[in-house]
Amino acid sequence: MADTSKLYLRQAQIGPMANFVYLVGDPASRKLAVVDPAWDVEAIRKFAESEGYDIEKILITHYHPDHLGGHMMGQNIEGSAKMLENVKAKVYVNKHEAEGVKQVAGLSDSDMVKVDAGDTIKVGDLELKFLHTPGHTPGSQCFLVDDNLISGDTLFVNSCGRVDLPGSDPEAMYHSLNDTLRNLDDATVVYPGHAYSSESSTTIGDQKRHNMYMRFPTLDDFLDAMGYARR
Repeated sequence: MADTSKLYLRQAQIGPMANFVYLVGDPASRKLAVVDPAWDVEAIRKFAESEGYDIEKILITHYHPDHLGGHMMGQNIEGSAKMLENVKAKVYVNKHEAEGVKQVAGLSDSDMVKVDAGDTIKVGDLELKFLHTPGHTPGSQCFLVDDNLISGDTLFVNSCGRVDLPGSDPEAMYHSLNDTLRNLDDATVVYPGHAYSSESSTTIGDQKRHNMYMRFPTLDDFLDAMGYARR
């Protein structure tokens, strides 16, 4: 698990879709990044404030409204745009879905920082790395900090994100799981984007052993299990 003297990491379940929101901070500088703030952004902001942290960055795993904010299933979900009303920060999104972020959440180019695979940022003295993991959406991304992976809707505990939605790509998901994430250290702690399991976290090693979507030896096997034929 994370060394709490060097890394502040909090997980909170929020909203009717069992979303996880994450707070990632540097205990020395008290600077904080919030991951996927949605549903009740004022509660998120006030909690960070009560812990003595200043939110300076907003990180988005992908552009679905339950993670970003926006219109979904007949309701308007508050998210990053609402948080920017009371927090001086930038919203970090993968460059492959920056245009989608603007359409879904109403953010402007000046609100966003567009990032790509392998880019890094600092949160205080912490270094956080962006991993581009398309499949669930074209610009899905995970965040790696001190051997902790915030995986959004790419990797769940013993499952993975849906690949039957607009913009999804099952072949890309296979490579994200079995190339990009499988190559991380087995001890890497994984924090998913939803509470879809009785476990709130796992490790890459556990997923390599138990997650069927990371155990198929070939792409064709993976696609067969997903109900797709190879293109």
